[in-house]
Amino acid sequence: MSDKFNSSKAPEPVGLYPHARKVGNLLFLSGVGPRERGSKKIPGVELNEKEQIVSYDIEAQCHSVFRNVKYILEEAGSSWDKIVDVTVYLTNMKDDFPKYNELWAEYFSNNAPCRTTLEINCLPTPIAIELKVIATV
Repeated sequence: MSDKFNSSKAPEPVGLYPHARKVGNLLFLSGVGPRERGSKKIPGVELNEKEQIVSYDIEAQCHSVFRNVKYILEEAGSSWDKIVDVTVYLTNMKDDFPKYNELWAEYFSNNAPCRTTLEINCLPTPIAIELKVIATV
């Protein structure tokens, strides 16, 4: 059996899934992006009338993703320092990896979890980064 968690602060899921599920002493987060709760606003993203990305700021998106992950972890009974594994999805590795990696080093200066970073051609919403996280509780 597992417990499902939905954060009151992180953006609503874009599909039929919870923010996280707890199994034993592990917490598995669904993919977390930079959107803001209660709106379709994505920090640092400018869209045209067809909802296509005109420009984006990877730094703003990274800060927002990390904040959303923290919200989910804390509301589910875990914390940032209990993250053990992260899969990161970037839509533009060449341009975005250096800034993302720099911010990663700041956020994880005291607790560097395992990490896998992949480039993918798109995500379900017009975002440039998404994190899949596993933490202990």
